[in-house]
Amino acid sequence: MVISREVKNTGELPDAARWLLQNWKGQVLAIEGEMGAGKTTFIQSLCREMGVEDKVSSPTFSLVNEYYSPSYGSLYHFDFYRLEDENEALDMGVEDYLYSGNYCFMEWAEKISNLLPDTYDRLRISVKQGIRIFELNITE
Repeated sequence: MVISREVKNTGELPDAARWLLQNWKGQVLAIEGEMGAGKTTFIQSLCREMGVEDKVSSPTFSLVNEYYSPSYGSLYHFDFYRLEDENEALDMGVEDYLYSGNYCFMEWAEKISNLLPDTYDRLRISVKQGIRIFELNITE
C-alpha cells in the first residue's frame, strides 16, 4: 500500500510526522531521498512528535544515534551514507538494532539492502518545484 502527502515548507513537518504516525504501524522505516531532500530534518520532527526531548542530529559519523521517548521507548536513527559495504553495518551490530522490536529510522538504507528485515517500510521524500512529496510504502 502506498499513501502520500505534500509538505510545502518546514513548518508543516510536525503535521507530516503526525500523519506518518497515524498511518504507519511498523517499526523499521527506510527514509529515502536525494541528498538535501530533508531526511534528517524529517526524522528530527518525527522524534519530537514521538516525545524525544534530546537534540536529534544526524549520525553520519557515528552511524547510529539512540534517543528515548517516554511513549515509544528507545528509537534508533541510522545514517548509512558513509558505509563502504554491508560488513561495516554488521560490525556495528545493525541486525541487533533492526530485530530489537524498537523503532528504527534509516537514511541511505539501500546501502544495507541485504540486511534489512522482510517487513520494513519505506518513506520516499522527493522534491518537485520546492514542494516535498512524502510517499509511504507499507509492506503488507
